[in-house]
Amino acid sequence: AGDLVRIRGNRYGLADRMDLVPGRLAVNPRGFGFVVPEAGGEDVYIAPPNLLDAMHGDRVAVDVERRIARGVEGRIVHILERRGARVVGRYEAGRDGVGVVVPFDRRVLTDIHVPCGRSAAAASGDMVVVEMTRWPSAVRGPAGHVVGVLGPLAAPGVDIEVVIRQHEIPAAHAPDAVAEAVALGDAVQPNDLEGREDFRPLQTVTIDGEDARDFDDAITIEKRPGGRFWLGVHIADVSHYVGEGSALDRDAYARGTSVYFPERAIHMFPPELATGLCSLNPQVDRLVQSCFMEVDRQGQLLHYEIHDGVIRSDARMTYTEVNTILTDQDAEVRALYEPFVGMFEDMRDLFEILLDRRRHRGSIDFDLPETKVVLSDLGEIEEIVPSERNVAHRLIEEFMLLANETVAGELVALQMPALFRVHEAPDNAKVEDLEAFVSTLGYSLRSSGGSITPRDFQRLVTRLRGQAEERPIAVLMLRMMQKARYDPASLGHFGLAVETYTHFTSPIRRYPDLLVHRRLREARHRPPSPRRRKELADGLTEISRHTSAMERRADEAERELIQWKKVRFMADKVGAEYDGFISGVAPFGLFVELFDPFVEGLVPIASMAEDYYRFVESEHALRGEETKKTYRLGDRVRVQIVRVDMGRRQVDFALADIAKALRRSQRPKRASKMRMGRTRNRRAAPRPGRR
Repeated sequence: AGDLVRIRGNRYGLADRMDLVPGRLAVNPRGFGFVVPEAGGEDVYIAPPNLLDAMHGDRVAVDVERRIARGVEGRIVHILERRGARVVGRYEAGRDGVGVVVPFDRRVLTDIHVPCGRSAAAASGDMVVVEMTRWPSAVRGPAGHVVGVLGPLAAPGVDIEVVIRQHEIPAAHAPDAVAEAVALGDAVQPNDLEGREDFRPLQTVTIDGEDARDFDDAITIEKRPGGRFWLGVHIADVSHYVGEGSALDRDAYARGTSVYFPERAIHMFPPELATGLCSLNPQVDRLVQSCFMEVDRQGQLLHYEIHDGVIRSDARMTYTEVNTILTDQDAEVRALYEPFVGMFEDMRDLFEILLDRRRHRGSIDFDLPETKVVLSDLGEIEEIVPSERNVAHRLIEEFMLLANETVAGELVALQMPALFRVHEAPDNAKVEDLEAFVSTLGYSLRSSGGSITPRDFQRLVTRLRGQAEERPIAVLMLRMMQKARYDPASLGHFGLAVETYTHFTSPIRRYPDLLVHRRLREARHRPPSPRRRKELADGLTEISRHTSAMERRADEAERELIQWKKVRFMADKVGAEYDGFISGVAPFGLFVELFDPFVEGLVPIASMAEDYYRFVESEHALRGEETKKTYRLGDRVRVQIVRVDMGRRQVDFALADIAKALRRSQRPKRASKMRMGRTRNRRAAPRPGRR
């Protein structure tokens, strides 16, 4: 767990007594790194000389040495656990039969030596999987042998295979886990219903995306006298089928979560469970754990009940259909789903009450769109657009938030050891940096001199709504926030402005939800003794660390594949011009996000050659020394595609006005004018080193 660290002489010490911080190393392609502490808190910066031969993904112990402008700095003193031994990369053969694998992940900084005869017949340029047999040290680099040949990078399907192998996501389920899933059958059995509440007479629906295959939540709702609502959130009872320590349980724990790619989902459970027996498909009996909540007109929770139950979903609805009914008021669609229209209208009314209550307490709602990749029937990318959340998305999200909060409160009240979803307050230094920037735009984050609160962020988000700088500032706020994680302690959720929160609503997709279901059932049926509570608490620290790490792995893999597909989509668009806004500013250039297609790229500072630009960190801007022209976060710009680099998975832009001006200045001129131009350029040339 990192609490004990082996030191010199084969002795052991307590990490906290030696001021050592265990965490996972994230290396930057430029050579430095950050260690993400397992116990939370700010990341620790590691300068290149202090990496101690550690590789990206290694679990390390860090000695925190000092505080610097960017946070805290330290040095790696122990490598606790090596990352997976397998690396994906491009194989390059040498003349003597010896080859190298150039890692596809640019954060793995060293090429891997492949001895003669250990290449598995890979051709130069093939993407391969290499298993390291020698880790890097101070005197020599890593070595390994090829264990899998994926094919040329541009071949169909290679991109997703590269991402899966690079992140070591198991694509196939363990045979014994599949056997257990198959043995469970595909229907609820009569003995499964013993001791359960029968909710099948209730009108029940699922609401998901058009391409969803696993349905783990369903909704019932009843409007009561006095404007009160009786909301039922029914969640697939995976824990009824998956026993602790079973093959299915071990396989699911190793994965931690499902992973969703545009054209493929890698489920945490075999499909027999994920899209079959546990999925709340329409018109079939399904086992659930149900959380019923009575809510008044002010959004206050008056009463709740949690039951083992059975439901039969009446309809599988999509977000688009429900939005068409509620927002577009489409007469044809309303007639088609006439038995459910009243139910959806009650859902909307309760959603508005709950949303108002959540915002009133200060919960932060950034509402930032995610990337949606639209594929053709042949699997080719047709367009890349932002996925907008409509009222149907938002009302389901609101109901899930309420159920998660309610269940977390129940676990705390019962003193039941479990996993909680924790989101800590942002670092004060980052808050001050954000305040300094938004103040230059006429805004303020702090409402008083006291400590920062979620309400301060929500107030700023509300003020920005509809303004040109809304999205870039929201992105900046999101980046400065701590990462949410799982923890055995209920430490609160800053972003949602609640004291206790957990994940209960997706046991098909997330292992922590499955654990919460088990603990809820045990607390209801067999209240644990103090000894049993201690048994249940043992191991939770490691479970929280592992599941948090698996969640980050899935997020990184999904982002990486989306970015790769964006780059491939732009490959034939070199020379085209698009409108966008500056989404990030760095000393080396500007990041620009296009409005359409929904793609981000870099304007290298070297392409801004009509002036010498300085990075003004406090203003998130680049400012020209001679012209004083300023490019600031959020500014709208027009860019031209100048290069698509598949190796770096990056699209390079040039600012269209600068590119045009430079092209005009490079046109042939008469000799006299050329001489005059050279004289002016010499007089205007800045002193060396000004960049």
